[in-house]
Amino acid sequence: MNYEAKIEELHLQLPPVSAPKGLYRPLVITGNLAYLSGHVSARSDGTLIHGKVGDEFDKEAGKLAARAAGLAILATLRHELGSLNKIKRVVKLFGMVNATPDFDKHPYVINGCSELMEEVFGSENGVGARSAFGVAGLPGNCAVEIEAIFELEA
Repeated sequence: MNYEAKIEELHLQLPPVSAPKGLYRPLVITGNLAYLSGHVSARSDGTLIHGKVGDEFDKEAGKLAARAAGLAILATLRHELGSLNKIKRVVKLFGMVNATPDFDKHPYVINGCSELMEEVFGSENGVGARSAFGVAGLPGNCAVEIEAIFELEA
C-alpha cells in the first residue's frame, strides 16, 4: 500500500515537526518496531490546542484534538523515516485526555486518532491495541497527548 499517496488522497495536512521539549528522542527504532514519544494536540500551523475536555472542550472538540495529535505522529514518522511507506502496521496507541474529573468519554476522544490511523493504513494495518484514559493535566495544558508503536516493513 502506498501510504504517502493515501495522505494526498485524503487531503491531509501534516503539521510541522517540533523539536523535543526535553531530553528524549521523538522516535526510537529497535528491531522492526518504532516507538514514538508522546505527541500533543497541535493545529496544522504547529500551535498547540490547549484546554480541558469537559470544560473548554466538549467530546467532539476533544476528538478533533486527538486527530490533530495523530497528524503530528504521522508528521514525525514521515520526517524520521523519510516515508510513511516504511510502516507495516499500527501496534498500539496510548492516549491521554486532559479532562475534568467528571468526564468519562476518554475512549471516544482517542477515537479521533484511531480513526485517522484506520483511514491512512486501512482496517487491517491501521487498527492496533489501545489505551485511553483521563489525566489531571498535560504539558502546556494540551487537550490530548498520544504515544504510539508501529511495526516497520522488513
